[in-house]
Amino acid sequence: MLSRRGALLLAAGGLAQLSLPPAVPAAPAGRAVDRRAEVAALLDARSRALPFGPGPAVVEAGYRNLVLGAAGGPDRLTAAADLAVRVTGYDEYPVVYPRRIELVRADGGWRVGREESASGPPALWDLGPARSAAGAHCLVLGLADGPDPTALAAVADRAVPAVSEVWGTGWPGRLLLELPSTEGQFARLLEADPAGWTGMAAVTVAAPGAPWHTPADRVLVNPEAYGRLSDFGRQVVVTHEATHVATRADTRAWTPLWLSEGVADWTAYRGSGRRPQQIAPELTRDVAAGRLPAALPADQAFTAGADGIAQAYEQAWLACELVARRYGPERLVVLYRAVGAADGAGEDREQRLDRLLRAELGLGLAEFTRLWLDEVAGLAR
Repeated sequence: MLSRRGALLLAAGGLAQLSLPPAVPAAPAGRAVDRRAEVAALLDARSRALPFGPGPAVVEAGYRNLVLGAAGGPDRLTAAADLAVRVTGYDEYPVVYPRRIELVRADGGWRVGREESASGPPALWDLGPARSAAGAHCLVLGLADGPDPTALAAVADRAVPAVSEVWGTGWPGRLLLELPSTEGQFARLLEADPAGWTGMAAVTVAAPGAPWHTPADRVLVNPEAYGRLSDFGRQVVVTHEATHVATRADTRAWTPLWLSEGVADWTAYRGSGRRPQQIAPELTRDVAAGRLPAALPADQAFTAGADGIAQAYEQAWLACELVARRYGPERLVVLYRAVGAADGAGEDREQRLDRLLRAELGLGLAEFTRLWLDEVAGLAR
C-alpha cells in the first residue's frame, strides 16, 4: 500500500479544485545539487494534487522507479516514472501508469512542463479535470465537462445487488466506473480504434499493475452509445458489466466467450419479463429469414466491430438461458465455476467443455449444441 503522504482526500460535496504544487526550490549555489531528490520532492507534492476535483473519491498516489535523463541543457530534464494510483475501497492494489515527464528549471526551482503516458492507455485525468460521484455500492469517476456521474451511480447501485443474488457475496460487491466525455476518449482509454467501438456501450477492463488474481477492475462507459439507450438498456449494460466483475475470479483464458458473455447477459436480463424474441431481435430476424447458425459462436464473433456481433451476444444469452431454464440457475453458476476451476491438462478447449458439460448437465457438447440449435429455431415460432 502506498504511503498516506501521497493520499488525496476529497470530501463529499467539496468544492475546491486542487491546483498543482509550486516549483520545488533548487539547492543553494555552491552546494552539491541532488537533482533526483529535488525532482522526487516535486513529484511527491504533485501526487498529492491529482486533479480529481470535487467529489467523494479517496485516492492514494505516488511516483516510483524514477529515472532522470538529460534534455539538452542544465535547465531541462526528462524523467520516467511509474505513477501508482489506488482508489481506496475499490483497488486492492494500485493501478500503475508509466509516465514520461519533461521538467524545466525556472524561478529557482524545478517545474513539470509536460507529463503524459509513456505506454499503455492514458489516465482519466489526462483527458481533463475530473470529478466523482458515489453510490452505496459504487464510485463513478467522470470528467468535469462530461455527463453527470450521479445518474450512472444510481444505475450501478441497482446492478450490484442484482448480480449478488445470482453469484453470491464472494466478490467485493462494489463497482468502480469511469465515464469519459466522448466516444473518442472512451476509445483512447482502451487504446482502440474508435470506429470499432461505436456501438459498444461499456466494457470491463483489468487495469494494469495489479497481480492477475486480484485485478483492479474498471467498467469503462462509452457516453455516446450508453446515452442512446433506454433506461432499461442502460440497466442491462451496467448489470452485464457488473457480472464480469463478480465472476472475474471464476473466469480463465479457456472459458469460452459464449459462456462468459452469455452468463453476463443472462444475469442482466434475469427477471425482466421479456420474451426471447425481445431479448434476441437480431437473431430472431435471421431465423425468420432462414439464416441459422451451425455452432455456438466462436470467440472472434465477439470482437468489437465484428459483423454479426449482436447475434453472437444473443446466441450466447440463449445458450445460458437454456441451461438456467432446463437445469436451474444454480446449475448455470456451478457450470461456469467448474469451467474456470478445471485443470484441463492434456485437453483442448472442446474436450474440456465436453467433459464438464457431461459432469454438470449429463450431456456432452454435441448434444448440448443440438438442444441449443432447437432453441434458436424456436425463435421463429
